[in-house]
Amino acid sequence: MKKTLSTLALGVAMAAGPAMADLVFPSLSYRTGPYAAGGIPFADGYADYFTLLNERDGGIGGVMTRLVECETGYNTEKGVECYESTKGEGALVYQPLSTGITYQLIPKVTADDIPMHTMGYGRTSAANGDVFSHVFNYPGNYWNGASGVVNYLLEANNGDINGKKISLVYHNSAYGKEPIRTLEELAKKHGFELSLLPVDHPGQEQKSQWLQIRRDRPDYVVMWGWGVMNQVAIQEAANIRFNMENFIGVWWSGAEHDVLSAGDKANGYKAVTFHNVGRDFPVFEDIQKYVVDTGKAAGAGDQIGNVLYNRGMYAAMLAAEAVKTAQEIHGTADITPAMMRDGMEALEITEEKMAGLGMPNFGPSFTVTCENHGGPGLVGVTQWDASSKTWSLISDFKPTDTEVIGALIAEDSGAFAAENNIESNCK
Repeated sequence: MKKTLSTLALGVAMAAGPAMADLVFPSLSYRTGPYAAGGIPFADGYADYFTLLNERDGGIGGVMTRLVECETGYNTEKGVECYESTKGEGALVYQPLSTGITYQLIPKVTADDIPMHTMGYGRTSAANGDVFSHVFNYPGNYWNGASGVVNYLLEANNGDINGKKISLVYHNSAYGKEPIRTLEELAKKHGFELSLLPVDHPGQEQKSQWLQIRRDRPDYVVMWGWGVMNQVAIQEAANIRFNMENFIGVWWSGAEHDVLSAGDKANGYKAVTFHNVGRDFPVFEDIQKYVVDTGKAAGAGDQIGNVLYNRGMYAAMLAAEAVKTAQEIHGTADITPAMMRDGMEALEITEEKMAGLGMPNFGPSFTVTCENHGGPGLVGVTQWDASSKTWSLISDFKPTDTEVIGALIAEDSGAFAAENNIESNCK
């Protein structure tokens, strides 16, 4: 049975102990290439939160954090190289920020006993902790995102989308293909007609897809894009005068840089989300004071409050809270990657805790367990206001279709377990 100490007792133990090594957090970033517009603000938010903890709090539990950034260019091979070159530095948790890299790292992190957090991306069935012992994708995954889109459309149509035509414009990669099976199952359940329109990397050529949309006249278009693909899609939608109110993207297709280039024509575009938007949170005052104003920001400090900066900061906050949990479980501040995994599996995020961190209502409350590494799968909806150049949360974080998603997770994770001779991790 694991020993649990109170915060006070843990503090005494830390003070009495010898000098400790840094808490190391690799950042597999991409500040170059066609996806840099999304990679940069995420990497900045991730780095700035750990800098805040060092400058304001003296680290986590009295141990300073150290970020090790490695450029992947959103390239799977480079991402694996970054993993291999940084894992020996005491890396506590990996955030690959790429579905392709995630798939390649799943067997590696499991063998190396290092946890990986793929928040809102990666292999969705990794939510089954009974099979995927070292992979976590809380608080939501791609299939929650797909269901969240459909649930929103159901709400907009008084619960009935039977006979509606929905076109999915998606990045022709492992990432973009993730929601297809879920949407197909939901189409059977709710009676809508689904058409699939792949867009090849990097996504600048979309004329034929939008000509088909103009011909087919779907009621709604859903986008599963990333990088320049999003900007091109929104501009193409504007070119054919598609109603932006009926255009909704996944959370990787709903940032400022995705819509700004289309100007007023992007007004009304929507995207699902698993966290809040904007700068109206006390934590940003501390980041400004302790990080930006002191010249320690990862970037120019101009991304604070932007969607992907917030997401990177949120990922860092969840990692830091898992560290605190691991420190308490094991009674030491100088935790190992294996201890970090335990902290992630016992993580509990409450509204009270988020408020105390200066992030009230920033994301859903959730608890992680051995069986459930995916969190609650609650999804909200944001909308773009072109006049004020801001995103607003227009829907609370709401449940997604656990019946459909749970069956798909069981099927996919079960197949993975059989192929890899994995027995239960939660016995």
